Amino acid sequence: METSELLKKVRKIEIKTKGLSNQIFSGEYHSAFKGRGMAFSEVREYQPGDPIRSIDWNVSARFNHPFVKVFEEEREISMMLIIDVSGSQDFGTKGMLKREMVTEVAAVLAFSAVQNNDKIGVILFSDKIEKFIPPKKGKSHILRIIRELINFEAESHGTDLNEALRFFNNVTKKRSIAFLISDMMDDSYEKALKIAARKHDLVALVASDIAEKDIPNLGMLPIKDTETGNLVWVDTSNKKVRQHLHSQFSKQLAETENLLRRSGVDFAHLHTNQSYVKPLMQLFKKREAKR
Repeated sequence: METSELLKKVRKIEIKTKGLSNQIFSGEYHSAFKGRGMAFSEVREYQPGDPIRSIDWNVSARFNHPFVKVFEEEREISMMLIIDVSGSQDFGTKGMLKREMVTEVAAVLAFSAVQNNDKIGVILFSDKIEKFIPPKKGKSHILRIIRELINFEAESHGTDLNEALRFFNNVTKKRSIAFLISDMMDDSYEKALKIAARKHDLVALVASDIAEKDIPNLGMLPIKDTETGNLVWVDTSNKKVRQHLHSQFSKQLAETENLLRRSGVDFAHLHTNQSYVKPLMQLFKKREAKR
């Protein structure tokens, strides 16, 4: 992609996603994803309504007047974006490709995190680790992430969630917020998922396109598996064929949801034909209500 075209795309995404973050998500993000704990801030005079357990008895005895300890949330945390860049992300029939939607969602999350002074890091994966960007703060760092997501070309086309989660568990030692953004078209990653969920605050964002669930009646249709490169002809005019494909997709989706629940991972569904704002807001509010 030409540099001028890339910069225009980055700027367009920055304007849209930063605006969403400023207007909607920054406060919700802060509430839904707490810091590492409470750190001592200061001592002040006791005020009616202060809990008795917060009284600093040593200081109170010294000044013969009640004083309380004040604690503040520690916000020095990192957010990791674990993003699927496999071949299936280049699929989309309504509105935008999954890859384009994921780029916008990642940008919204990154701008929300930076407003809370959090670091942001990225792991791009296919069936191997394609790129690792260590966590840093600042707008310039986010713009670099957006450029990478727009212009990145993966070397492989398959999906290996186990490898992505294993790498994340190995390189991220301190507890962090992590968003796994993928269509989850893989299996055999339960162990790595549970380890990541125990060590970190892990959330899954499941990206999909409506045509993956409901294949339209378009007659004989050549369908290419973007991960294997295989091309097959499917008779989409055959109702039984469409019902079978719908059933297979629904089954895989149900298995994914059950796995995420068993692993204690919060999740939301993102669809290319719908705004991602509502499911993200619902996710954040649900997490806030649980705390």
